[in-house]
Amino acid sequence: MNYTLNDGNVLPAIGFGTYKLNGATGVRAMVGAVNVGYRMLDAAFNYENEGAVGEAVRQSGIPRSQLTIVSKLPGRHHRYQEAIDTIEESLYRAGLDYYDLYLIHWPNPKEDLYVEAWQALIQAQRFGLVRSIGVSNFLPEHIDRLIKETDVTPAVNQIELHPYFNQQAQREYDAEHNIQTVAWSPLGRGAVLQEPSIKKIAAAHGKNVGQVILRWDLQHQILPIPKSAHLARQRTNLDVFDFTLTNEEMAAIDSLTKPDGRLKDQDPAVYQEF
Repeated sequence: MNYTLNDGNVLPAIGFGTYKLNGATGVRAMVGAVNVGYRMLDAAFNYENEGAVGEAVRQSGIPRSQLTIVSKLPGRHHRYQEAIDTIEESLYRAGLDYYDLYLIHWPNPKEDLYVEAWQALIQAQRFGLVRSIGVSNFLPEHIDRLIKETDVTPAVNQIELHPYFNQQAQREYDAEHNIQTVAWSPLGRGAVLQEPSIKKIAAAHGKNVGQVILRWDLQHQILPIPKSAHLARQRTNLDVFDFTLTNEEMAAIDSLTKPDGRLKDQDPAVYQEF
């Protein structure tokens, strides 16, 4: 199962999150993930692990062309030339010739430089530094402005999304604009794993709660990027293609969403990250 983006490029159905996977232990975790079947590694300049990601690519033994490597532009480098330099620096850190997908990490609307940053990503794509470009944590108002001022629609919007914050309105907006929604913290950093209603659904399918949540993502056409340093959990998180949730089960999980469901109150309308 894959997702075809609005630029014609293709992403795997499930990616692997690399936040806090750094150094040699991070490399081992990422190589393990690739070896059990993940083909997309999601990193960021601010994770300070682009070097580890590049090393994992080299150690994995999988051809570079078969891997999807993602990174993100930090808020402190939204100015046009700084953004270009940062993308180049990201590639030098990783020892890679290109990124398959590069995102603006946060809009940082108070700084109001995200359109300038987007223009830099458009140019980086033309240079061949990145194959696809997108955004992370952008609201409809931010994306509307990018499209209006540059006439280029992001291929991806990576957002916080889990059963306690299912982002229905944002998902519908993304779908209307042919933008692929990607879910960070799809398992709610563990918070959702004790939810009784999902435990009941998991038992009915002979699966664990995490697998049910990831299956819920897939049936909503969401690309989740779960993270785990444990090989057994990496493997089970990929084992979600042999069962289907019923409409009633999907609705039950949908109903768990909360207006204040964000894990750390990071509202992109006001939150700033540099």
